[in-house]
Amino acid sequence: MQLFYTPQLTAEDTSFTFDKDESRHIVKVLRKKEGDTINITNGEGILFIAEVAFANEKKCEVKITKKEFFEPMPYYLHLAVAPTKMNDRYEWFLEKATEIGINEITPIICEHSERTNVKTDRFEKILHSAMKQSVQFYMPKLNEPISFNDFVEATEKDCKLYIAHCEETEKKLLKNELSPKEKITILIGPEGDFSPKEIQLALSRGFVPVSLGNTRLRTETAAVVAAHSVAFTNE
Repeated sequence: MQLFYTPQLTAEDTSFTFDKDESRHIVKVLRKKEGDTINITNGEGILFIAEVAFANEKKCEVKITKKEFFEPMPYYLHLAVAPTKMNDRYEWFLEKATEIGINEITPIICEHSERTNVKTDRFEKILHSAMKQSVQFYMPKLNEPISFNDFVEATEKDCKLYIAHCEETEKKLLKNELSPKEKITILIGPEGDFSPKEIQLALSRGFVPVSLGNTRLRTETAAVVAAHSVAFTNE
């Protein structure tokens, strides 16, 4: 299934007109004609089946012929992940986590972060592309970057809280702590790991220290492993 993402669509809409770029892609690249069918999602759980009513490269209009609502995942996963030194590694994490299943992402700026200037515009595009490629109907929420301390202080306590760090202290294995249908927040640190001060702050706020396995993982790998562990628990 080829899927288009149009967040402006609502359940009440009966038609829609694509912008110039999408219109050109539909008509010029995909060679869609009047009467052809395309699939659209608004990223909020609805699949719109639409028929091309006016195939114009600058203004492609479609008529909504059917709507189908999909239930969200049985769990809610929020990953707070420190930006990686190389942007492409963080983009890889965003892509793979979206394919696996994630609800919310927050870049957190830590004491040992090598990258503190984060632009989320491209990150949003990565999420859009990964959602469409994996044929999902919910767009993960991407938050603006925030300092580690501010994030931890503001985190609601109505979910399971975990911090994955590399310090040689007592930790629980994440996969053994998880249960289906939970709301979960997991902290993943930068290449230099969380500082001892940050770890202590998280612990004082109710975060449980966890391990993701026996090997030391890169930031982006750790985030994907965490996402997979939660998704696997909910299979």
